[in-house]
Amino acid sequence: MATSNQPPKSTEEDLTDPCVHCGFCLSTCASYRILGTETDSPRGRIHFLKAVEAGELNLSSVAEHFESCLGCYACVTACPSGVRYDQLIAQVRPQLKDLPVRGPWQRLFRGALFSLLPYPGRLRRLLAPLRFYSGSWVQAMARRSRLTQLFGPEIAAMERLLPPLSAGSFQDALPLLRPAQGQRRARVGLVLGCVQRLFDHQVNGAVVRLLTANGVEVVIPPQQGCCGAVTDHQGETAHTEKLAQDLMASFTAVVGHQKPAGAQPLDAILVAASGCGHTLKQYDRILSAHPTLAEEGRTFARGVRDVQEFLAELGLSAPLHPLSPEPLRAVIHDPCHMLHGQGIAAAPRRLLAAIPGLTLVSPMDAGVCCGSAGIYNIVQPEIASQLGEEKCADLVATGAQLCVSANIGCTLQLKQTMGTMDSPLPILHPAQLLDYSTRGLQLPAELFLKGSG
Repeated sequence: MATSNQPPKSTEEDLTDPCVHCGFCLSTCASYRILGTETDSPRGRIHFLKAVEAGELNLSSVAEHFESCLGCYACVTACPSGVRYDQLIAQVRPQLKDLPVRGPWQRLFRGALFSLLPYPGRLRRLLAPLRFYSGSWVQAMARRSRLTQLFGPEIAAMERLLPPLSAGSFQDALPLLRPAQGQRRARVGLVLGCVQRLFDHQVNGAVVRLLTANGVEVVIPPQQGCCGAVTDHQGETAHTEKLAQDLMASFTAVVGHQKPAGAQPLDAILVAASGCGHTLKQYDRILSAHPTLAEEGRTFARGVRDVQEFLAELGLSAPLHPLSPEPLRAVIHDPCHMLHGQGIAAAPRRLLAAIPGLTLVSPMDAGVCCGSAGIYNIVQPEIASQLGEEKCADLVATGAQLCVSANIGCTLQLKQTMGTMDSPLPILHPAQLLDYSTRGLQLPAELFLKGSG
């Protein structure tokens, strides 16, 4: 890794060279849309990197413009020259934490987040006293009185994102093995996600029911932790490496002894949160500093699939039923790490289109970030809030009755913003809709009440 004032060069080529400064990235860049400054755009940041490399600038002097980047990768999709801005920002981020752009409070606050968010046990202990606060009249009063603002913008942002907590948020009730219904068509492992299993635990339950109903046997390592998405997105290299190793070890401990000679014990390793999926597919990069681990990471990453990606390839075998007596219109929110990070767009639409009576629509600015971006909506709450408002207005303008999104960060961000709107949309994971449809259940009427989404 290069010094803090000089970005590292790619071992293959200078990643900034393909940029021709055409500006196609500008309209897709979330930070540029809010701040409106060239210096807070991919093109501007690439210009800075070239200047730093030439010795004309030091990284400290322009670090704030890299801090404003959400890492949504929309510019990668938009770029006609094939600039890998995702690789560039991944190289720069580890250096930012050592630069003066982050004051003592920011460093302390981020350190606290990294010591909590990747560890479900710790997070549950912290949240236990808040179980009767979240979703209560006390929380509503605290928000209306703006009492939460007294603790600073970051704490206030965290409180706004806090969803109602139930008993299911504080336990992992899924068994080690859930057998397939009928003839077994595949055998998979499931990554639960550290934040998702606490703040939207119903998603994992829906995923398991959906998979087993379609002939898939599901293995769930009980000791699994975080995949490393939160820390990787912030350039915490050593921490991410440790989390990746631990997660791989948890799967090896459960299925390794069952591995037949020369064969994989699992057909795939599935994940239902797109931010996690993107990180899991990057384990060869994350562990690249350790040759033996890098090969293990590469093998692991090759087996990772998003749940929707996997089911679209396998095909649904269970019949689907209408979700409502009347036709429903659903808008799809494409999470950035699904659409731009993994290039998955068709699979969710193909699966959901099979539900009778369900019509799918897309928002006008489908490829623009909602403002979640890992912990961005906590450490940069003002910009994130504006992006959330723009995104939700775009989703509501489609005339849809509900929204589907396959990433826990996006779901929390959208629910928080929708809660402030006159006509909010309920937010569900695609697997939840498919689970309801597979079981022949109609969507609960309370989903469509204001504030219940």
